[in-house]
Amino acid sequence: MTVLRAVFLDVDDTLVDFDRAARASLGATLGADADYELWRTLDHYRRYESGELDFQTMRDLRMADFLAMVGRDDDVPSAPGLEARRFDGLAQHYALYDDVLPCLDMLRARGLLLGLITNNIASHQRHKIAAVGLAELFDAVVISGEVGVAKPDPAIFEHACNVLGVGAHEAMHVGDNLVADARGARDAGLLGVWLDRRGAHRGAHRDLELGVTVVSGLAQLADLVA
Repeated sequence: MTVLRAVFLDVDDTLVDFDRAARASLGATLGADADYELWRTLDHYRRYESGELDFQTMRDLRMADFLAMVGRDDDVPSAPGLEARRFDGLAQHYALYDDVLPCLDMLRARGLLLGLITNNIASHQRHKIAAVGLAELFDAVVISGEVGVAKPDPAIFEHACNVLGVGAHEAMHVGDNLVADARGARDAGLLGVWLDRRGAHRGAHRDLELGVTVVSGLAQLADLVA
């Protein structure tokens, strides 16, 4: 029987309520009526992940395109400055979900190694991790911007396992993105766990249907690591 030795977790919308922070910072920058749901539909971050845009260009272009879409054409030339305000304002709103620290305490009490695997530029993620007090709680922090490869590529999961000195079959990865986190980890040989906080998939046999383990909150990891 394989013994679980390490648990890796995603950061955004797994540990840190990034969606809440992004909504609040957009509203503080553009006004309380800023259409955050429209903002979420923009695909600029995917274009950054694919290498089509660099990070700064992606940010500025996304803001300019959003302003144009909502009819604020006069503000489009100011997009870089507005984006800088929005981006810098994120840190004021970062917060952990309530189940994060109890979960980490439980995992540590069971003798498990803990790691973070996250996609984004390193400076942004390290600042975020430090801002919410996570920096000292993990044995490894693996960021795509430093490794040069991003989830769901198996290489980033393999690298993370190597950092902790564990085999993929001895590790679990938990994240809010079904494809990048859960299936990416599964395809790399880890136990892939999808954290479906919003109940997007409610089927009675959802684990079998999706090909990964599904949980609705981090407290459920206690049963998985028992």
